[in-house]
Amino acid sequence: MSTSGIFDALADRYDRWYEKHKMLYESELKAALAFNCEGGIEVGIGTGRFAAPLGLRAGVDPSAAMLRRAPKDLDLIVAVGERLPLRDGSFPCALIVVTLCFADDPAKLIAEASRIAGRVVACIVPRESPWGIRYRREGEAGHPFYSRARFYTVSEVVELGLRAGMRPGRISATLGGEEEGEYPVESPALEDAERYGFVCVELNKA
Repeated sequence: MSTSGIFDALADRYDRWYEKHKMLYESELKAALAFNCEGGIEVGIGTGRFAAPLGLRAGVDPSAAMLRRAPKDLDLIVAVGERLPLRDGSFPCALIVVTLCFADDPAKLIAEASRIAGRVVACIVPRESPWGIRYRREGEAGHPFYSRARFYTVSEVVELGLRAGMRPGRISATLGGEEEGEYPVESPALEDAERYGFVCVELNKA
């Protein structure tokens, strides 16, 4: 089954994660809030758990089942991030939350997000962080989502941005520990960001 097929089949299970791990979710939401993407678009919007509370106005996702669970006041488009059916510069900001790890071509996805938006905010679970290691182990044990994920380092995301003609700006990070709970949002240097479990990097056009 394709990755989008997995999300179609297990959309309810995906969405329940945010209720089960509410404090982690709220910490991640605060980290993404630091960049003010209001009026923008989320690439890989899923069920809208980030786009709606952050004030975005649109979202793209290849899973129709996920989009059916997203708030109906958002402009929703069924499409893959590597081929966005949108005009250049359509949005002030493009948000990408834990979507790169499921993309067939993350470099193309970043380039497409850069094409349609003035700036890009990419949020990831860094591969070598305690949370990245935890999720990778769960994937190796057969977790339906994490087994399909390819985790990246913060430096690799910056490199993807550079290849698309974008320079790194601010960094917002949270989940600085290993236990379930609510964490503060911090602004670490690039070389220190890898240890956090959730990191957002702002990419600006050069």
